[in-house]
Amino acid sequence: MMTRTFNLLTPILLLISFNISAQNVKFATEGVIEFERNTNLHAIIKKRMAKDDNGFSKQIYESLLKNQPQFRVSKSTLYFSGNKTLFKPDGEEVPIPYFGNDATMSQINNIFMDLTTSQQVTQKKVYEETFLLTDSTRKINWKITSETRDIAGYTCRRANALVMDSIYVVAFYTDEIPVSSGPESFNGLPGMILGVALPHENTTWFAKSVTDKVIAGNVVVAPSKGKKTDIKGLTTTLKDALKNWGSEIQTALKAYLL
Repeated sequence: MMTRTFNLLTPILLLISFNISAQNVKFATEGVIEFERNTNLHAIIKKRMAKDDNGFSKQIYESLLKNQPQFRVSKSTLYFSGNKTLFKPDGEEVPIPYFGNDATMSQINNIFMDLTTSQQVTQKKVYEETFLLTDSTRKINWKITSETRDIAGYTCRRANALVMDSIYVVAFYTDEIPVSSGPESFNGLPGMILGVALPHENTTWFAKSVTDKVIAGNVVVAPSKGKKTDIKGLTTTLKDALKNWGSEIQTALKAYLL
């Protein structure tokens, strides 16, 4: 009789325990996330070498492979408060010899998102000019998987997508931060994106820390300086400026429009 009673009570006790645990889970809606971007410089340089058989360029590429570290590490911060987020690089990056602040190797965007209105304002450094793009947030057709990964102390679920028709994206999001945003322009998942990998672009962003804190009202605001345009206008400007770049134009367009 005792055994039967115990068997009946077990699922009830487990359910109570689960409910108590669930009540203790704190869902952050305001805070700061520190991201680290890793770019495999050597892989990118080798791709350029394969396309450019000019003897002078090859010498420069070989010198860079010898003198530059394989990975370029860049820091950035994402502030989130309710339905608004602001992603910004931390400080100025040192230009890479011959490449300068090439967008395939550097962070060039300050991005503000209003998730209620699905509006995005991006301050983008393109060579020597700064643009201010106002447009809709990027629409991404995510495929959520069952794979999980721990990032910065949060259990994150994997999702895959294709953006700009050719860039394969792997993202990891957590529903413990119920804000549908992430680093750069990545968004649209049922929680905060804490990790992004672009395998074919040799670049990743992963959160190193998440701080749950109140954000002052003057922090998460849209940038305001730059030549005003939208994604369509910038695309036209870039295509005109890069029309003599040959096969490299698509690489440049992907990097500057991402």
